[in-house]
Amino acid sequence: MKSELAKKFQDPSRGVYFIGTTPPKSSLEEEQLKQVSQKLLERLDNIDVDGLIVYDIQDETSRIDKPRPFPFMETHDPRAWSKRLHQQSGKPVITYKSVSSRSSEEFSGWLTEAWEQYGIRDLVLVGSPSSNGDIKLPLPQAYETLKASPHEFNLGGVTIAERHAKKGDEHLRLLKKSESGCEFFISQAVYNHQATADLISRYARTCKEKGEAPKRIILTFTPCGSAKTLEFMEWLGISVPDATKHRILDAQAPLEESIKICRNALEQIIETALPLGVPLGLNIESLTNRKEEIDASIQLYKLLKATLDLRLAEQSLSNK
Repeated sequence: MKSELAKKFQDPSRGVYFIGTTPPKSSLEEEQLKQVSQKLLERLDNIDVDGLIVYDIQDETSRIDKPRPFPFMETHDPRAWSKRLHQQSGKPVITYKSVSSRSSEEFSGWLTEAWEQYGIRDLVLVGSPSSNGDIKLPLPQAYETLKASPHEFNLGGVTIAERHAKKGDEHLRLLKKSESGCEFFISQAVYNHQATADLISRYARTCKEKGEAPKRIILTFTPCGSAKTLEFMEWLGISVPDATKHRILDAQAPLEESIKICRNALEQIIETALPLGVPLGLNIESLTNRKEEIDASIQLYKLLKATLDLRLAEQSLSNK
């Protein structure tokens, strides 16, 4: 069985919509895991999603000197969590895999297990969070190992607009990852819409010069309801302009304000992406396990999906 998402991704006239989640901490027992997955999927009952995204959480302390605002905890195997969510929901699941800590042989074994034991079909490979530390398998080599695998994964990559704002070469990374087999990209959480629009514009122009169709970019958004969440976002490398920070922290209802900011950011990015022929998707996540922020992520999902669907419908009418 190939990926059912791959087919959806190839239709540029439609959006694709996901909820992002992390595997539970490894100390949870089977009964608790059942409760957590049930609770998550109940939240999705009232919304129309194409699938879920399961992250592979890394200890990123090598990337930054500041202490982590929330402590790092080991989690269950993302493959096992993906399999559970897929079996309970019937929805496809995109699984992230951090590749740097294994040799090529170990990674090859991991891929076979992922396909055969866990039913993984949609995969996003992630490199080391920093160039420091013990990198056993750099990302380009991981792509080579994947190419040698007999299994046809629907492969995606990560894109970081903040990196483009600093170095100006993220569009070239996207093209290189496409050459390595990536069929879609998932962004880091967007709070700086200008950085994302700049990246998409540069990427689309370079694709046009090369005579290639741009790959789909799935934009990640997350609500932010407190100074602590904001601090965590910045620790993760998410760029939040000062004016945006102040808008959230000074608002009477910070969560609602962050939802407005995310909607406005999406509208600005749509203005850039759709005329340039870049197909979009959405991934909504909650960065904390605070109930208010999790509930707000579902509200945000509904609002942003409606926003993108409407713009795609308008575009399809004007193209007729």
